[in-house]
Amino acid sequence: MDSRSETVYRVLKLTFGIVPIVAGLDKFTNLLTDWSEYLAPFVADLLPFSPGTFMAIVGVIEIVAGVLVLVKPRIGGLVVAAWLVGIAINLLLGGYYDIAVRDLVMAVGAWSVAHLAGAHAAAGPRGARA
Repeated sequence: MDSRSETVYRVLKLTFGIVPIVAGLDKFTNLLTDWSEYLAPFVADLLPFSPGTFMAIVGVIEIVAGVLVLVKPRIGGLVVAAWLVGIAINLLLGGYYDIAVRDLVMAVGAWSVAHLAGAHAAAGPRGARA
């Protein structure tokens, strides 16, 4: 992997590792936003517990997914990509079309991390740390 590709890979890996961790932590504080407002009413009605409890569970999953990207980016990138698609579906059901599109674009970025991690690992001993 050339130095430019290496730089892109490292920036994307850090971004898709750190952002889910921060978003996951914020599910417990709601400093950035009240996350339960983005839960589609249809989905909220199906839950056997409160939207706040659901968001706490989501937060834990996001933290784990972010750590996974940092530690095992080939797997973590795919997990975050799938997670973002799921979030986008929920947002579409809730009528948040603009945010859903953004999350689908972010899913492509997370998918790219997974595939760049493969190239990074194939590049040799230095890449084996991916």
